Amino acid sequence: MTTTQTDWADLAAALADHLTSTGDLHDPAWAAAIAATPRHQLVPTAYRQQPDGTWAALDTAGADLNLAYSTTTLVTELDDTGQPVSSSTKPDLMVRMLELLDIHDGHRVLEIGTGTGYNAALLAHRLGDDHVHSVDLDPALVETARARLAALGRQPRLAARDGADGWPKHAPYDRIIATCSVPRIPWTWAEQTAPGALLLADLKIGSGAGNLVLLHRHPDRLEGRFTGRWAGFLPMRHDTTTQAPNPSARAEQVGEHTTTAPAEPWNTHRELWLLAALTLPSDLRRGYTLNPDTRTPDAATLTATDGSWCHITLGDAPRRVREGGPTPLWEHVETAWQVWNDNGRPGWERFGLTVTSDAHILWLDRPDNAFHTLSR
Repeated sequence: MTTTQTDWADLAAALADHLTSTGDLHDPAWAAAIAATPRHQLVPTAYRQQPDGTWAALDTAGADLNLAYSTTTLVTELDDTGQPVSSSTKPDLMVRMLELLDIHDGHRVLEIGTGTGYNAALLAHRLGDDHVHSVDLDPALVETARARLAALGRQPRLAARDGADGWPKHAPYDRIIATCSVPRIPWTWAEQTAPGALLLADLKIGSGAGNLVLLHRHPDRLEGRFTGRWAGFLPMRHDTTTQAPNPSARAEQVGEHTTTAPAEPWNTHRELWLLAALTLPSDLRRGYTLNPDTRTPDAATLTATDGSWCHITLGDAPRRVREGGPTPLWEHVETAWQVWNDNGRPGWERFGLTVTSDAHILWLDRPDNAFHTLSR
């Protein structure tokens, strides 16, 4: 073996041991897959954002080899504006997701979001190539993953497809795993599952509110709970564009008041942010204003495409809220704050989801305790 081969094998084995010691990994079959998979060959380059906002390329197959075997999400592709559009999921999250799916020999798995092919490689090691199916929107990305997997002796079935459509040609699947976030669980996925199948996806409503949800296939629905630990993925890409807030359309200030609600619940109180997102406009942008003297954030901001906006000062409560426009944005957060407190500030494990062909029903504690229904 060459020095590089020895190095990566040692690093991969150390990664498997680390994931086991932290309690993220329990199944020896997944530990063997981690130890046997050269992540650096599937992710030879990654990008790290610099203090000035630019991105620097890292040689994860050479000088930065250790990074490939760390518990780090690796940004692997940027769009023309310099925004991340594809990444390799951090291995500790990946193995937690794989174990949540309770995969067994003979299971047929559909992965939504091929990315670098690393997760497909782990699945193929565990199940064999013929049982692993993976789709991604970008044909170039899929072909690159196909070539790199083949160089490792792995040939799972890959296709360049819109993930929302699944891959009906090879259905039914016993397990579906999505490594991208979706605003709704596509019913096409349910239609491509076998009876009793499991589906794990990152449901993010509106402005990125939500979490991983593990759903069980019933004859007429998908149903299950959100996972106890929060996780987030890049949004699923489609052949469409979305409208961004127009700064020139910003309305004048129409009100000012104080609040005891958290100023940035999307970071600090994510369950609360889910409740708020159920009624907030879906086109929100979140951000911050900077103190002109210290150049540090002094207020959180929300902006909608209709010109509505609000600023919430950071720091101790009560906080000052200034807002304007036709939609009183912070009112939705205040209402959600009250609901969340009235129900004992529930954590993710108390929230659940029922998906039917025409609706998403969010519930608390049990399916018959619904608190909101989202139409498709």
